[in-house]
Amino acid sequence: MGKRFVNELADKDAIDEVFLLNEKQLRANRNGNLYLQVRLADRTGSLTGMLWNASERVAEGINGGDYVRVQGTTQLYNGQLQLILNRIQSVAAEEVDSSDFVVLGPAELQRMIDSLGERIGQIRNVHLRALGQVILSDESLVADFRTAPAGIKNHHAYRGGLLEHVLSVLTLADRIADHYPRLDRDLLIMGALLHDLGKLKELTFERELGYSDAGQLLGHVVMGVQMLDGWIRQLEAKAGEPFPDELGNWLRHLILSHHGEYEYGSPKLPMLPEALALHLADHLDAKLHHFFQLIDEDPTADSAWTAYQPGIGRKVYKKTGVVSGR
Repeated sequence: MGKRFVNELADKDAIDEVFLLNEKQLRANRNGNLYLQVRLADRTGSLTGMLWNASERVAEGINGGDYVRVQGTTQLYNGQLQLILNRIQSVAAEEVDSSDFVVLGPAELQRMIDSLGERIGQIRNVHLRALGQVILSDESLVADFRTAPAGIKNHHAYRGGLLEHVLSVLTLADRIADHYPRLDRDLLIMGALLHDLGKLKELTFERELGYSDAGQLLGHVVMGVQMLDGWIRQLEAKAGEPFPDELGNWLRHLILSHHGEYEYGSPKLPMLPEALALHLADHLDAKLHHFFQLIDEDPTADSAWTAYQPGIGRKVYKKTGVVSGR
């Protein structure tokens, strides 16, 4: 019998399968009893697993980034499929087909890196083009870019997801600039490249997906501005001339305002047309990706609607095909 993937699971399925362990937390309930909460993933999606009456010994036997064999039963909880575990244990990497757990393969990641470099090379503003080339010439950064997720759970929460998200936002930004020629295309494109690069420092992803200490203290928006300032200093040293102050502040503003609203953790509201356009492109890509993920991972295969999703306050209609206009 072949592997059963996350997007093939339904409510009340008996499971004996191997997944990639992205996250684990050993917690205590109100009575002080320990339970283990894990995030299990494969190339099609992820779900939460719960092991009641767990022990420190069990938790210490598995680590983020491990392949784990789990046994248990699925159940719907708050509109999401979760797995109630009876057993969890590590599996040697040699015993699994790693392609079952990779959303984006090496060839696809290289294509995206090449596409990003090509688009940055087309920027007309010499200062912005040179800055983009300094960023993408950092081999360590590019290596992290191939590995980093864009988030831990909600959107693009898989290795390479940050690269996919940034390239998607950049593509949207380019098309928005086609429609609104008053926008500074070069500034908007660079904002799209920069807006989430702070996540390379905010998140941990070498094995287990999580947050760094600095990431929790500062967040990717602030860290992104710090990284930008470092790249500007590198460019100034290389070029032997200062980077334009006003242009630098515009880029900082695009990073600081890309969440759009104070309630979404944005230190500043968008005050440049390009900042507003960047926020909307970023928001569109993240929200649509999340919608598609809810549809693809929904366990109610026999329903035209997903289960109710408390996080967004609605169900999602799983429309298939196009209504004929004839």
